[in-house]
Amino acid sequence: MSTRAMRQPLGLKLTSSGFLALWCLIAAFPIFWIAVMSFKAPVDAFDANPLNVIFGPETRARGHGLSVFDILLGIAVLWGTYRLAAKVLPGMVRSYSPEGRQWIGWGVGVLVLVIGFLAVFFGILPAVTGALNPVLGPLGRDVIGLTTEHYQTVWVDRGFSNNFRNSLVVTVGVVTVSLTVGTLAGYGLARSGSALAFWILIVALIFRALPHSVLVAGYLPVFINSAEWLSPILGDNAPTLYGKPWAVIAVLVAINQPFTIWMLRSFFQNIPSELDEAARVDGCNHFQAFRRVIMPVMWPGVITTGLFSFLLAYNDFLVTSLLLDAQNQTMVPAIAGMFNRETTTTDQVVAVAAAVSITAPLFLLVMIFQRQIVSGLTAGAVKG
Repeated sequence: MSTRAMRQPLGLKLTSSGFLALWCLIAAFPIFWIAVMSFKAPVDAFDANPLNVIFGPETRARGHGLSVFDILLGIAVLWGTYRLAAKVLPGMVRSYSPEGRQWIGWGVGVLVLVIGFLAVFFGILPAVTGALNPVLGPLGRDVIGLTTEHYQTVWVDRGFSNNFRNSLVVTVGVVTVSLTVGTLAGYGLARSGSALAFWILIVALIFRALPHSVLVAGYLPVFINSAEWLSPILGDNAPTLYGKPWAVIAVLVAINQPFTIWMLRSFFQNIPSELDEAARVDGCNHFQAFRRVIMPVMWPGVITTGLFSFLLAYNDFLVTSLLLDAQNQTMVPAIAGMFNRETTTTDQVVAVAAAVSITAPLFLLVMIFQRQIVSGLTAGAVKG
């Protein structure tokens, strides 16, 4: 078919462009705007003049600003990090990871990339620009006001790093358990031809449709009485699960597991069963065929499903706010608490900085795993 026949008509182009512009205005612009606000002094952040919010004259007057050289160098570092994450890192993981254990390579690669970016962006870059700006003339003069004091306040003074640690424990626990159980169950159900597999999937779907508050209410007596029930086994050291991250992990896994099983089953169904048969002929048992032959093909689907599991645990508000005490609170309910109790403009900008902070890991994950996510979504949508 010729490219001219596939060319979109002008009306369709204008309509799709209009919808994209509307989405940017409704969804993307507010995220950009609060990100700009979080780096300004309160006077600039809530100024009625949009130009003052962007350029921050009061922030710049306090000695906090960026020059043209700072901006260009920062963009170069961000672009280089993106290229490393999207182009270089996947190839290095495939080349240097142990056979059949790419998750080790991804874990080490992401950790090194994050630490390297933080060291360069917040350590080396300010030192370089601070030394060169005085001798650059107009290029070294501050043109945009910018301060990170609100981020320092929320992460250091307000203890938001503890909320981040709790979110990390919950998300890692949910993703690990969900993917471990989901891959095994999805593989078994995809290769099973019995009617029992169908009814198991139907029950899982019904369970997924239940309101989250119902599951929390059902688990609540178990968590509250856990110390009494576990005391015959653990003695006086038996823990009370209520208020601890382990309780949230159990509930979120129960909520997420049906979706994980359904999604991974669809991915496994798209892998020809002839691969299993060939592995069995070569001497593998069922589990060896699953681990050595099927799983390397399944990585895009596993990463895509893991991302959805991560988003469920990372963005959850209802379960975490009901089951966790103040000391073990995750980031999302902690930010909601900040907005509810903050009254001064300074405190409100600090709460905005906390809200912007939680978006960084999401952008990082999508940037690193974008190819696997697209490949996984495509594999799950196309049969054969």
